[in-house]
Amino acid sequence: MTCYVEYSERVEKEATTVYPFSLEETAAQVMEAVLESEQCPYDAVVNVLLTDNAQIREYNRQYRETDRETDVLSFPNLEYGKPADFGFAEEEQADCFDPDSGELLLGDIVLSLEKVREQALRYGHSEKREFAFLIAHSMLHLCGYDHMEETEAAVMDKKQEKILESLGITRDNG
Repeated sequence: MTCYVEYSERVEKEATTVYPFSLEETAAQVMEAVLESEQCPYDAVVNVLLTDNAQIREYNRQYRETDRETDVLSFPNLEYGKPADFGFAEEEQADCFDPDSGELLLGDIVLSLEKVREQALRYGHSEKREFAFLIAHSMLHLCGYDHMEETEAAVMDKKQEKILESLGITRDNG
């Protein structure tokens, strides 16, 4: 699993906030757990951009035509017939895999670190738990899951909790 974590210029300049955990290590750990739980048979690449509320609002406006800040945006590179069915990837090899490394190009995640802090306070759990939850949530989107319908949301909720629990990142001790 390759994880490319970038900080936007804005966050880099304003990154006076220190998190009591490694953002990059936590993201990689959660992403690996999601791919393992979804039985992804390939090494994969995910690009993660950690930014602030103003920048994610701009991305949300630009790509989703929604002029408000949000916590996380997912940009899947693949279109699945059904969630986590990676079987089609080899048929469309030129579009799905990095020609140099052979890794599956899963997609991009844009996450607001300001929202991580805000939501951790609102929901009464740690920033690490909120960050890990948002990464897991976004990774499930990159694996083809959605939550537009109640049944889909229930599936995602169950998967997210199971993944975080397996990593020991829970509401109580995350």
